Amino acid sequence: MSKPVKNLMIRDYTDRLKGAENAVVVSIRGIPGKDNNKMRLDLAKKRIKITVVRNNLARVAFKNTPLAVLEDFFEGPSALVAGGDSVVDVARELIKWAKQIANLELKGAVLDGTLFKGKAGIEALSKYPTREEALAQAVTLILSPARNLVGQIQGPGCKVASLVKAIETKLEKGETIAKIA
Repeated sequence: MSKPVKNLMIRDYTDRLKGAENAVVVSIRGIPGKDNNKMRLDLAKKRIKITVVRNNLARVAFKNTPLAVLEDFFEGPSALVAGGDSVVDVARELIKWAKQIANLELKGAVLDGTLFKGKAGIEALSKYPTREEALAQAVTLILSPARNLVGQIQGPGCKVASLVKAIETKLEKGETIAKIA
């Protein structure tokens, strides 16, 4: 392959994955074409792209980027999977597809500089909360003490209000209210 073609491919990899800090490396060798197309179309609907890469060119393209830590996984036939809302979503989708397609090899992934190796690592990654889920959990944790405090403040007030309402109801019916000794 000529140097201009290599440079063109490196530029293409860089452009396709511009801004991607997290990704998953897989091998799609041996997957029947029909299954491959079906998987790619399903992932594309979720804004997830599969890019088959040449290993040496990918190492050059991702040098000095957050994806550089994936270079050990660029052995044999490799494809980089990125996109979606987060790499956790990508991992979840690939785990689903790995159950359906026996030849889909999950090599590794990176999330915020943390490396996940093999199928076990990607399964662990798929159990992480997505960014939105993590934010929701954090907000819930932050708000729960305030919610508990409001409940504690409202509790006695509600009891007093219900007593006043009961007294009001009795007085409206003409009943007398007995003094508690």
